[in-house]
Amino acid sequence: MKTCLIVDDLRVIRMVARRIMEELSFEIAEAEDGRQALESCQKHMPDAILLD
Repeated sequence: MKTCLIVDDLRVIRMVARRIMEELSFEIAEAEDGRQALESCQKHMPDAILLD
């Protein structure tokens, strides 16, 4: 399955983006900021990253 990391400090934006990306058959990971995003990418590099 394709994976996507959604990075945004606003929870509601992450929720909307998650819903859209799940409809496109992506498995989702979330991060609130750049530090969390970097840590997530070091563990597993996603196929796509959506950030603001």
